[in-house]
This record gives sequence, structure tokens and C-alpha cells, in this order.
Amino acid sequence: MSTQADTAQPKAIAPLGPINLLPDAWSYGVDAFQRGILFLDVMRQRSERYEEHAAKLAPNVLKFGTELIMDGRSLPRPVNYVLARITPPDGTEIDERKRPFVIVDPRAGHGPGIGGFKAQSEIGVAFKAGHPCYFIGFLPEPMPGQMIEDIVAAEAIFLEHVIALHPDADGKPTVVGNCQAGWAVMMVAAKRPELFGPIIVAGSPLSYWAGVRGQNPMRYAGGILGGTWLTALMGDLGNGIFDGAWLVSNFENLNPANTNWTKPYNLYAKIDTEPARYLEFEQWWGGHTRLNANEMQFIADELFIGNKLSTADIVSSDGSSFDLRNIRSPIVVFCSKADNITPPPQALDWILDLYGSVDDIRAHGQTIIYAVHESIGHLGIFVSGSVAKKEHDQFASNIDLIDVLPPGLYEAVMTPKQTGDRAADLISGDYLVRFEKRTLDDIRALGTNSEEDERQFAAVARVSEINLGLYRTFVQPWVRLWANEGSAEWMRRMHPLRIPYEMFTRANPFMGQVSSVAEDVRENRQPVSKDNAFWQTQESFGKAIEGSLKAYGEMGERFVEALFHSIYGSPLLQSLVGLKASDASPRSRPGIDAVYRAFIARRLDELRKSVPEGGPREAAIRALLYIRIPEGVADERGFRLLQRMREEAGIGLTLKEFKKLVRDQFFTLLLDERRAVDAIPAMLARDPELASRMTLVLRRLIEVVGVESPEGKARLREMEKLFQAKPSASEARDLDARAARMVAANEGQRRAPLKKASGDDD
Repeated sequence: MSTQADTAQPKAIAPLGPINLLPDAWSYGVDAFQRGILFLDVMRQRSERYEEHAAKLAPNVLKFGTELIMDGRSLPRPVNYVLARITPPDGTEIDERKRPFVIVDPRAGHGPGIGGFKAQSEIGVAFKAGHPCYFIGFLPEPMPGQMIEDIVAAEAIFLEHVIALHPDADGKPTVVGNCQAGWAVMMVAAKRPELFGPIIVAGSPLSYWAGVRGQNPMRYAGGILGGTWLTALMGDLGNGIFDGAWLVSNFENLNPANTNWTKPYNLYAKIDTEPARYLEFEQWWGGHTRLNANEMQFIADELFIGNKLSTADIVSSDGSSFDLRNIRSPIVVFCSKADNITPPPQALDWILDLYGSVDDIRAHGQTIIYAVHESIGHLGIFVSGSVAKKEHDQFASNIDLIDVLPPGLYEAVMTPKQTGDRAADLISGDYLVRFEKRTLDDIRALGTNSEEDERQFAAVARVSEINLGLYRTFVQPWVRLWANEGSAEWMRRMHPLRIPYEMFTRANPFMGQVSSVAEDVRENRQPVSKDNAFWQTQESFGKAIEGSLKAYGEMGERFVEALFHSIYGSPLLQSLVGLKASDASPRSRPGIDAVYRAFIARRLDELRKSVPEGGPREAAIRALLYIRIPEGVADERGFRLLQRMREEAGIGLTLKEFKKLVRDQFFTLLLDERRAVDAIPAMLARDPELASRMTLVLRRLIEVVGVESPEGKARLREMEKLFQAKPSASEARDLDARAARMVAANEGQRRAPLKKASGDDD
């Protein structure tokens, strides 16, 4: 007889054995077989899309309709670029008075369209903000003899045409340059600054040597290969054409774990949900285009190895240099710490190359804004939906406000909108964007080269020149003698990146039945449970492979970096290529020519004379800037109210005129703050009625944006007293006479170009 205690004992659990694993093994085996068939069918679809895409005259991956506006092949200096107007989606309202957006896609081996790859994209957010939108793309084949300078000229002609199509637009076009298109846009803007509104460069390399040791291995590739002689060789073997697939392979080699395992395994593991996204991306990733050999040689020599763009050392055929300091439009630089192709130093260190201080930036009348993402990768900067909803959406919705921002260096900081904010109606979207004043030390903190690093990269540039000269003298004639279009086309077809796209096409007899078998599999799909023992083993095995490949990639990067420093850090090698140990810096910094100095002197005289000029409108803006300068920050709410000030009290002012008004008042304060403040009462007295309205507007502005610093609060109290006091007509005449005497007394004075603003310590 069993006892109560006996019946309460739990039953023994049977050990896991072969019999228990049989159901898991069967269901996993069925699922693995079906996944294999579906994976193979996705490869078939990828190859078919590849063929269809390559057969198009103007292939792209835009998700918007387009209307061809200009064909660069018909220009006096023909190029394979085109200008198209993007057709807005149904239900989208476009305001033709708003400045147009022009998206320029990168020509880095892939085809065009990445800026409009999704509905939620750079183009999509521009439409959402009501702006007309244009696209500058390119055809797969370059025009014979086409050069980079021809593309610069063509893009300038395109912008002229866009401006002509929008004569009533309140501002010049906003131009967005992604990746490689960023440096091209900056070159056009340096040459033709009058064509540009704000410029947005996203993930764009502008300072090619810059980086952080142990983090940015791609910058060492040119040195390890001995310079650009290999670029010349591939151009010669291509019969004057450089295959863009080689550029794409450089990107893939940066992440062997993702290229060789993570991307295909992710498709296999998510075969029921992933194919659509995978095929969409692969259509762009595999749409390899071509460049003329001389185009690629220019990019490699002048930019990648020479790093000449950020020091104004690139000279055009007319003898003028591409000096980025000539740009007069606000420049927005968007980069990411997780971008291993264009890390923050390569996106931002051109500022350190060109300017000695923030005052130097202001002296050139430039506004530079940067935003640094913490985690997005290189392609995510252009294609990520979350980035489009946040950063690109904020740039687009605040572009006119950015255009009015006073000269200087700022960081765009975006924080979620607070529902309880009393000024929430002044915030567009889900984020509040703040422009916080920064110094050059903030740029340096993101990573920069030491003098030793600069010397090593300078050695690479000189070794490259030597090797390229040797190649052109002794090897190039023989290569060109044997190269022909037949061998060049065979080499392109056999490129390691193209073979996987072509091997699963209809021409492969083994792929004939894959499509029909895959249909049967979809109708009878039996996905395995995620708690299946074999599935979990597969996942663990996959993570182990991914981890091993990541470790392999990191080990390779460390080896390449160590090899680079050991070769080009050698004092003997540096001496042999002509670098002197006594040189303070191996790189020259651009100077300021006499013409520009004369322009600055003339502009300063104009500002000194205009200190007492203006009425209540100018006085209110001057007072606002005076109060806010110590805060070191401006946010979207304040700019929205400034915009309302323009609409309510700036009748007859265009955005360009309003921008000039704000900048003139800002420079006046920097030049002679005390005189500028003392002139405010006389300015208010010239129109008492408008002065009362401006007093209300100013008070509303301060209520919304707030004043935090003690100095700002003291300045606020000072301005309140000035705006509350209303001088009589005779007092106003006395104030005007006193202001005139101040101008006369200061005539001929020699002052520093710009007075240091409080808080700057560069």
C-alpha cells in the first residue's frame, strides 16, 4: 500500500535522448530544405532584377516619379549626368514659394537613387515640408573624355536652371550631397557660391587623412597599396574605363563578417519576411556603374591620397582654386560615430584645416552646423527610416531658419518634444532642434591627426607620386599597347562581385525548375518553431561564425594599421621622399589673399558706419542677439518666432533681406558691442508705434526661449529698461546727432576683424 508521501513525490523526468529529438530533427529538416529552396529562389530573383536593371537606359532605385528637365549629354562639355524633377506623391501639397531641394546622389560605384530609396527618405521629408524637389543623377556609362571639372560645371548649370524655374522662391535651392556627392557639391559651391542656399552633406568625406588610431582602417588602404598607381593600372586595363565594382568591393572588404556571413544568413534565417527588403537593397548595391579612368585618377590623386580639397590646393583649368572658404551658404554636416567609411574626423576636420578659430569662420561669413549620430552606419545615413524621421526631417522643416542662423560653428542637438511645453506649437515634428555654439576644440574632441600622423600620410602622398611616375614611364605604355575593349569587357564580366549576380540567371540550366519548386514550397510552408533544439543550435553556430569573422576582420585591421605606421613612420623613408624633420607641419595651410583682406576692411567700415542706422525692427533683432549671445544656443522655437517677426513686422523683406538684416546686427555687436547697444534708443525713437509692437515681440521671444545665464539675465534687464523708455522727439534728434558724432570719431580706426564673442576660447 502506498503512503500519502509516496503519492506526493514528483514523477521522474525522462532524459533527453534520440527518441525525443526525432520530432525536432524532422521539423527542422523540412524547414531547412524549404528555406534552402526559397533562398535559392531569392538568388534567382536577384539575378533577374540585376539583368533588368542593367538593361535600362537610365537605371535607378527611386521610389518616386520623375520628369527629365536637363540632359547633361547635350551640354557644351557633355557629361552623363541628368537633372530631373521629382513628382510628389498623391495628396502632397507643394508650395512653389518655398525654396526647392536638390538631391545629388553619390557616384561611388553604385547606381543613382539612394536619396529617394524609400518613401521616408531625404526626398520624402522635403515633400512633407512642402518643398519642390529635384534630383541630380547619372547614367551608367560616362561620356568620352568627361572629367570631374566638367561635372562641376554641369551641376552649376543644373542649379541655374532650377533657380530660373522658381523665380518666386524665397531663397536659393537647398542642395543635399550624399557620400561622394558631398565633396562634389562643396566644389561647385566653392566655385559658384551665389547658386546655393543651405548645403547638407551627409556621410561625405572631406578630410581624407583624418581619423582615430585603431578605429578608421580604410584611410590606410592607399598607403598599403603604394599609392594610386594601381588605380591607373585598372583604368588602363579597362581601356580607359574604371569599373565601379572595385569601389564597391572596397566597402565590402571593410566588414568581412557582414559580407560573407551576416547578410546572407539573415536572409536565410528570415526567409519568410526578409526577401522584399533584401531584393530592394541588392538592386541598388549590385547596380555597378563606370567612371572614366581620368575621373577616378583625379579622385584618388587629389582627394583620397593628396587630401587637397581641405587646403584649397585643387586648381581648376582657369587657374582658380577650389577654396571651401568661398562658400557663403550655411553648411550642415551630418555624420555618425558608427560610420566606418566616413567617420566624424573625415567629415569635419576640414574645418580645422581651413580655420584657426571660430572668429575666423565668422570673418568669412560662414555658418557651419554639424550633427553626429551615435550608432547609425554609413548607408543608414541616407536610407534609414528612423534617421529620415528625425535628422533629415528636422533639417528640411527648419531649412529657412538654418539660413538665418548667425555666422559661427554650431552643433545641432535634437531632443524629443515635451508635451507640456507651452511653446509646443512652435516645434515642427517630434523633436526640438537646438543649435548650440561650439569651438574648434569640440571638433578636435571627435578625433584628429597628430603631427606624426600627418607626416606619415604626407609620406604616402609623395610615395604615390613616385610610384605613379614610375608606372606611367615604364609600364603604362606596354599595358595600353595590349589593352582593348574586348579584354576590358571580359575583365568586368568576371569581376568577383558580378559573378554572384549573373550565375543564378536563366542562362544557368540548373535554375530552370527553381521558381516552380519554390511556389510549391510557399504553398506548403512548414516553418520550424524557434524553441526547436536544432534551430537553436543553428543560431548559436551562426553567432559563433559571425563572431569569428568579426575577430578576423579586427585582427586584419590592426595588422594593416601596424604595417602602415611601421612603413610610413620610418624616418628613413620620410627623408628619402623629401620630408624634413624640422618642418613644423608636412601640410600647408591656405592663407588669406590681399583681395579678401581688402574686402574685409571695406565691410568693417560699412558696419561701423551702419551702427546707428535702422529702426525698431533692427533694434529688436539687435537686442535679441545681445541677450542671447551669452547663452551660446539658439533653438527652433526662437527661430519660429523670428520668422513670425519677419511676417508681422518685416513687410517687404524677402528671406534673403531678412537674413542679411540678422547677420548685419550680429556682426555689429561683435564689432563694437557697446556702441551697438547705446544706439538702440535712437533706433526705437524713429517709429514709436512699431517700437511698441517690437517690444511685445521681443518679450514673447524671451518668454518662449528663456534666459539661463547670469550675464544673459543682466542683459535682459538692460534691454527691458531701454525698450520701456520712450524718448521724446527732441531726445531722439539728440540721440541721432550723438550717434553721428560717434561714427565720425571712429572713422579711420583700425580694429581687429572681429571681436571675440564671450565664451569662445579657441
